[in-house]
Amino acid sequence: MRENLATVSFQNMASTDCMKPSDLPTEKKGMKRRNWRNRIGFLLKSNNSHSILHLMRNRTYRPTADDVNQWAQSLDTLLSHKYGKAAFCIFLKSEFCEENIEFWTACEDFKNHKSHKEMVSKANSIYEEFIKNEAPKEINLDFHTKNAIIQSLHEPTVTSFLAAQRKVYSLMENNSYPRFIHSDLYKELCDAARREGKAH
Repeated sequence: MRENLATVSFQNMASTDCMKPSDLPTEKKGMKRRNWRNRIGFLLKSNNSHSILHLMRNRTYRPTADDVNQWAQSLDTLLSHKYGKAAFCIFLKSEFCEENIEFWTACEDFKNHKSHKEMVSKANSIYEEFIKNEAPKEINLDFHTKNAIIQSLHEPTVTSFLAAQRKVYSLMENNSYPRFIHSDLYKELCDAARREGKAH
């Protein structure tokens, strides 16, 4: 029997990275479908200055059909591509779980900080936004991983968030990434990239 939002247990929430459509009440499903269509339209609308396809047409470099096809090879390949990552972010927002990619990106940025002062500031910022209880974009982490981060906040190192980042990456890789690759959004992007290729 499918569970709705009110009956999804904490354990189920902790073991997945996104809410599935079957977890949503009927009225939420309708809203989700509308949001999904709006987001696809937003992404694919050629005269929208923020859409990926508009950027594809107006930048010196734009992803080819081969590029878009390669996004299906692995999550790592997808995230290493600017437009692939942007498309994945929009997909995650449609599934109400963009906090995962935002946390992963924040961790990548954290590794680039060199000074102790910068690292302490960034570490605390990540903690406040993603880790602490009732954080605005709280991610699902087990007690031990969360506690290890808390213990490292005063003397953070480049590995302070590594365990948490790996857990979130694994959740995306095993859950939302396969859904993205089989989504209408990805199919639309593949078709659009092919059309772009034929037009040049």
